[in-house]
Amino acid sequence: MLLLTGRLLSTLGSQVTAIAYPLLVLAVTHSPAKAGFVGFAGLVPYAAFALPAGVAADRWNRKRLMIAADGVRAVAIATLAATILLDRVSFWQIAVVAFIEGTGSLFFNTAHAGALRAIVPRQQLPAAVGVTRARGAVVMLAGPPLGGALFTLGRAVPFLFDAVSYAFSFFSLALMRTPFQEEREIDLTRLRTQVAEGFRFLWNRPFLRTCAFLYGLGNFTIPGVLLVLVVSAQRDGLSSTGIGVLVAAFGAAVLVGSLASPLFRRTLSVRAILLLELWAGLGIVAFLVWPNVYVLAAAMVVQGITLPVTDSVVEGYRLAVTPDRLLGRVESARSMISLLAAPLGPLVAGVLLASTSARATVAFFAVFTLALALWGTLSPAIRAAPNLDELDAIPAD
Repeated sequence: MLLLTGRLLSTLGSQVTAIAYPLLVLAVTHSPAKAGFVGFAGLVPYAAFALPAGVAADRWNRKRLMIAADGVRAVAIATLAATILLDRVSFWQIAVVAFIEGTGSLFFNTAHAGALRAIVPRQQLPAAVGVTRARGAVVMLAGPPLGGALFTLGRAVPFLFDAVSYAFSFFSLALMRTPFQEEREIDLTRLRTQVAEGFRFLWNRPFLRTCAFLYGLGNFTIPGVLLVLVVSAQRDGLSSTGIGVLVAAFGAAVLVGSLASPLFRRTLSVRAILLLELWAGLGIVAFLVWPNVYVLAAAMVVQGITLPVTDSVVEGYRLAVTPDRLLGRVESARSMISLLAAPLGPLVAGVLLASTSARATVAFFAVFTLALALWGTLSPAIRAAPNLDELDAIPAD
């Protein structure tokens, strides 16, 4: 329960500032491109530091790593809030704090994967991932409108809230006594050898390898389209609270998908679930026909329903078949591959929004999404997707 509490509290703080970051940059600089750069700064640690984070999660105490990540994030965010209150905030400070928060989130989430595996039986992992996504979606639903409302009260308020949430997470994890890893000997092999072992495990399993690349490239589009949504809503004159509500609609869709994921898993094959998400992403084409911010939000809602269903089958399967001693490194290898393109989404969106129209920006992302959907449909590895009913029979070698 305390593990869940710590994760939910830190996620709530992140969701509150997810909407506050672009609103703050737009208020300070009036530049969509700079707002996109801050989004890039917050996501780039997932690509830059994924491998060291995985080695750290396998070599060090996972709980202590999560506590340290919360502490660093709390201090960084509190510093930003203080400079906002003193009216001395600069664009580069916002970008640096976003980078620090993203780095802390990476180390926290990488260690959390091993913690989940340590306390949940293998056959129940897909369901556990679905439940985790559902609870996280509740936070995701509340975070953006809360962040928008707090930003209306004062530019520093959402960041103060974020710092406090990390502090609460810090203390809730410190109270836990359950170990987050199995007993293990210290691995004295070279860092490069340890990293390669995680990559090798992932690469030698075509289904896991293909999902990492396919959905990793998909992570390029969602942050980018979300920035289009925020900037378009601001240009249309929506309030900070109204923008937060629009973004929260995406969180509501994720919640619905999380709650419905058991039904999807019982009704559809793993391949059908994966393809459903890929083709649902093309709903943004509706914005090209009717360039209205509410149409774009509705399109993202449709895809949002499918995201946690895919996560429950792919992540649940990956956690089930990966040995505990390799979990951090396999997760970091997967994270580096799957999130390599994610930081570029808001960066590209910001540049395109500054130089072209919102419709042209969405058209770019729609073409990219179509290519991914065709790849997934034709992929032999996706066609031979595993059966989750046989998880207990699959050796975690």
